[in-house]
Amino acid sequence: MVDVEQRRYPRANPPKGLVVAWQCGTERTVSFLENLGLGGMFVVTRKPVALETMVRILMELPIGEVRARAMVRRIIPQRGMGIEFIAMNQEDRARLGRTLMPLLAGNAASQS
Repeated sequence: MVDVEQRRYPRANPPKGLVVAWQCGTERTVSFLENLGLGGMFVVTRKPVALETMVRILMELPIGEVRARAMVRRIIPQRGMGIEFIAMNQEDRARLGRTLMPLLAGNAASQS
């Protein structure tokens, strides 16, 4: 079976050391990211939450913080979870986009 890419936006390797704070109900956790895009991210955690679970996201980027509401769309046991952003204000989305532009350009250059 072929795994078909269904993402609307490309993912990039995050800046080294970037962590995300995420909250599900009353549980709060900080995790590293495997990849990041305008549509979502893969959060590295040994204890992913259930599929379709809503989570709140907070990232401290060099140009400011980004907050979002998101939903767990994929789980890889003992490795992490793929999260899709479902709500983010315009300012936060702009900050995320500005952070991703050079990272995505770097990915494209390394693949050519």
